[in-house]
Amino acid sequence: MIFMKATQLMRSSILLVICLFACQQKPVSQTIGNELTRNSLLVGAENTFAYFPLLSGKSVAVVANQTSVIKAEHLVDRLIAADIQVKKVFAPEHGFRGKADAGETVNDELDAKTGLPIISLYGKNKKPSPEVLQDVDIVVFDIQDVGVRFYTYISTLHYVMEACAESGTKLLVLDRPNPHAHYVDGPMMEEEYKSFVGMHDVPVIYGLTIGEYAKMINGESWLKGGIKCDLEVVFCMNYNRQKHYALPIKPSPNLPNALSVQLYPSLCFFEGTTISAGRGTNKQFQCYGHPKLDKPDSFTPQANEGAKYPKFKNELIQGVDLSGLTTQDVFEENGLNLSYLLDAYANLEAAENNFFLDNNFFEKLAGTKNLRKQILEEKSAEEIKASWQTDLDEYKKVREKYLAY
Repeated sequence: MIFMKATQLMRSSILLVICLFACQQKPVSQTIGNELTRNSLLVGAENTFAYFPLLSGKSVAVVANQTSVIKAEHLVDRLIAADIQVKKVFAPEHGFRGKADAGETVNDELDAKTGLPIISLYGKNKKPSPEVLQDVDIVVFDIQDVGVRFYTYISTLHYVMEACAESGTKLLVLDRPNPHAHYVDGPMMEEEYKSFVGMHDVPVIYGLTIGEYAKMINGESWLKGGIKCDLEVVFCMNYNRQKHYALPIKPSPNLPNALSVQLYPSLCFFEGTTISAGRGTNKQFQCYGHPKLDKPDSFTPQANEGAKYPKFKNELIQGVDLSGLTTQDVFEENGLNLSYLLDAYANLEAAENNFFLDNNFFEKLAGTKNLRKQILEEKSAEEIKASWQTDLDEYKKVREKYLAY
């Protein structure tokens, strides 16, 4: 009896010690709950509890740029600090540090801080080769997208997925919000005009986060030969696609702030015309103009970071300054604003009859020959948008399958 009581007492003491220890330790779920209380949104990269175990003991490659951060720390640095074996980094358009011009070749290099090899996916190769994936168990993709078809990070995603599918390498996509996830708009991509600035059967504004988009690429069999990527997505927590999300870091040199990001889908069509969209100024994609445009505002493009050779370098341009608009107002338009494009065309044609560039880049951006034709026929914005509606309604049915938020 004495022995039994002693045994029971010992068991009770052990249980008490365990309980006291447990009370002092915050369980993972509680820690996450507290984190979510403090922060209304956690992007995929910040959900380290969800994916660090998947990387432990694995050989890892990372597709990243300057936006790939956890709070103020770069994802690559955080992984290395956690003793995760990062073997190499793949860099998209604009490079690992996000300073290269649009369209500028990005070269392979060594990262000055970590000594890791940085392999360009925007030079002679846009797709990781089988050789560079030979010593890799898993690829982590973490790049801030802006949700516009001609923004090339989703094209890089496609080729990374294809390379991983071909080599049998797992791909982990860390999701981030899309500043244009709340609506769908624009003409659909036509096969004839597919290129690196438009690879898939989606409208200009496709309304998906990059994680959702990766699911669509797999689900719609868009990879070569219909192959499938071993894909896993770490989604954001507490993300609401109907609320404006201001990007904490500029995603590329010529999208310096929230207003430029919101205006980008509407103003980027000017890249296929003789009109400047503000490259070479400090109001990139917040103004537009031409030396012969009859408009009240003016600016003079000069070489700067991300625009070594801007249109009309060092020339005085007459145009329209949109930098006084509020980001929220543009966000709430919920659609492409064709008035800028139509206004500039009407004004410049009357002055010079020289609006479109003498190539098909405008068609590559639009994804169709019809938009140029409609502008030349002086169709109204309402008529042009109405012509997209049937295709957009069909696309929305496809998109619905991949929505995670």
